[in-house]
Amino acid sequence: MADTLAKQVQQACEQLDQVILGKAQQVRLAVTCLLSGGHLLIEDLPGMGKTTLAHALASVFGLADSRIQFTSDMLPADILGVSVFDAPSGAFVFHPGPVFTQLLLADEINRTTPKTQSALLEAMEEGQVTQDGETRQLPDPFFVIATQNPLTQFGTFPLPESQLDRFLMRINLGYPSPEAERTLLMRGDTLSRRQRLPAVLSPEKLREAQQACQQVHASSDLIHYVQRLVQYTREGDGFSYGVSPRGALALLRCARSWAWLHERQHVVPEDVQRVLEPVVGHRIRAAEDMAGHTSARLVSELLSRVDVMASG
Repeated sequence: MADTLAKQVQQACEQLDQVILGKAQQVRLAVTCLLSGGHLLIEDLPGMGKTTLAHALASVFGLADSRIQFTSDMLPADILGVSVFDAPSGAFVFHPGPVFTQLLLADEINRTTPKTQSALLEAMEEGQVTQDGETRQLPDPFFVIATQNPLTQFGTFPLPESQLDRFLMRINLGYPSPEAERTLLMRGDTLSRRQRLPAVLSPEKLREAQQACQQVHASSDLIHYVQRLVQYTREGDGFSYGVSPRGALALLRCARSWAWLHERQHVVPEDVQRVLEPVVGHRIRAAEDMAGHTSARLVSELLSRVDVMASG
């Protein structure tokens, strides 16, 4: 049964590879994020395939999805919904917003104000929405895949740290290789292929896969390695602040999912290293005297300074 489930997830990855050309690593990181039950932030320039990947993930996992195009004039009610007075009944009737879905694509999330961005905080953390004093549960599973343009672009607002921390992973796609771009140019637009993607798994099967991932064994030495990585971000001179306990749990959860996706029933240090930058890159900041250091350079330093095996 477990082997069949793993094969289905591998098949889903292969279907995604047919749409997101030449980005097998990023595709598997995105799938790992969903297997870990977390939300995904995709940061890149416009036109790089961010939205295509989000829609394709919804298709292959059989998830109901909706899309919000974020703009500077959006209000929280545009996401969560609004209560409208119904004259015949003499009562207010709640009209749910697009957040009430299994996979929400928050397109160009940083083009709206922090006030509107924060409307997603409760939904992402607790899987529910409180509006007009009433709490309403969101579907299960519930994922947010947000796309973000670089902050150097005009009309963008930085995501607050509290919002960034709700994303389990942050990835970028980057430009395609010459071979992948040549194939893309020969095939033409990806929209028709994306629309023809079959559902390889159901939401129920996805939940089973999520449970299987968290059964992957992590030894005490492996957990100690994760702990030392996290501790270095808190104490190292180059870091303004480090990874929170929630971030440490996220790192171990993603390492388990990455191991399961690669047909291992125990986590090895390479699993942690593969998911380290997507999981902690948006949770760390360089110290002021190292302001030019990007998250990738900080993570590279982290990997070089922290040994896999504890000394002594």
